[in-house]
Amino acid sequence: MRDAYIVSAVRTPGCRRNKGALAQTSPEKLIVQALNGAIGRAGIDKGEVDDLMLGCSFPEAEQGLNIGRIALQMAGFPDSVSGATVNRFCASGLEAVAQSATRVMAGWSEVCMAGGIESMSIVPMGGNMPRPLASWAKESPDVYISMGVTAENVANRYKISRELQDEFAYHSNMKAAEAQKKGYFTEIIPTVADKFVEKSDGTIVCETFVQNFDDGVRADTTIEGLKKLKTVFAALGSVTAGNSSQTTDGAAASVIMSGDAVKRLGVKPLAKLVCYTTAGCKSDEMGVGPAYAIPKLLKLTGKKVEDIGLWELNEAFASQAIYSAQQLGIGDKKYWAYDSPDKIININGGAIALGHPLGCTGSKLLATLVANMQRLGVRYGVESMCIGGGMGAAALIELCE
Repeated sequence: MRDAYIVSAVRTPGCRRNKGALAQTSPEKLIVQALNGAIGRAGIDKGEVDDLMLGCSFPEAEQGLNIGRIALQMAGFPDSVSGATVNRFCASGLEAVAQSATRVMAGWSEVCMAGGIESMSIVPMGGNMPRPLASWAKESPDVYISMGVTAENVANRYKISRELQDEFAYHSNMKAAEAQKKGYFTEIIPTVADKFVEKSDGTIVCETFVQNFDDGVRADTTIEGLKKLKTVFAALGSVTAGNSSQTTDGAAASVIMSGDAVKRLGVKPLAKLVCYTTAGCKSDEMGVGPAYAIPKLLKLTGKKVEDIGLWELNEAFASQAIYSAQQLGIGDKKYWAYDSPDKIININGGAIALGHPLGCTGSKLLATLVANMQRLGVRYGVESMCIGGGMGAAALIELCE
């Protein structure tokens, strides 16, 4: 198979659901800006693109009607560029990257795009009208239970203490705050956002502004403050809003090319997607998915944990991220503490600080991982996440010289 080169990868800021800067901006407008940002950084004509795969966890309402095709048209791509919407819940954005890369690897396409979109302010988690099959829900309710309950299950079954979860969350915020201060989020494109304002005469007008940073980072987080938070999913549990991922709005996009296209168009590739895989696990502890998917990925590629220089291990919840790291042998605090010279996990902070815009996250983390690999000269990086329903996904990225 041919190599699939990532020549650009960008994202909008991730902003808090309902309260954040992007709450009143339609998902179509967010993904259009991500697509234009990615094609702009790649420096190629829009007509060179063959197809777009766009991840979305709840593709309905404003995110429905095949937003993968609609977004292309809104972004000014020619009619010849096709698009589809992909759903693998929390890994939708990474699944989109993998499917586009596979087309390039197989020789079916020369230039593809991939991305992710989720406006959790406009389309609620779970969708507008969820309808589980009653008979199946009675027989096997685990598929439909709250993700927070699965996080409690992981904490209880694998003895992940409240103290450790809070400490992990604290360090996530500190890493993100430091990364913002030092300007490490180079993958972010300034994003035009909408805000509806009521005037003195009672009319409502849409005003715009530019948002260029993740607005959920809590730089003033303290361990003491986290300890005071009440549990959310179980009265005697350990999972709180402080050690869980933020629900967030955001979009991301990337351009993926064959080696022939890279040469023909004179583009300098950033990295290449080496391999992608998924693995299933019990639905009621879905957070352990990376502990299954990552070893499978490493076996497929002949790599060892020690070969991986950077990890983007999505922090759906502190409990599951910690457990997954422990199972890989990189659970020691030195690998994720913000003040550790040996940190390799979520070095710019994770979803606890930056948010988890569901279907966008896989593409968002790709942009962050590639940017950090370039900045630090790291050859191999892995991106992984757990998936609602009981799965894990993982991808191996290799830096281009």
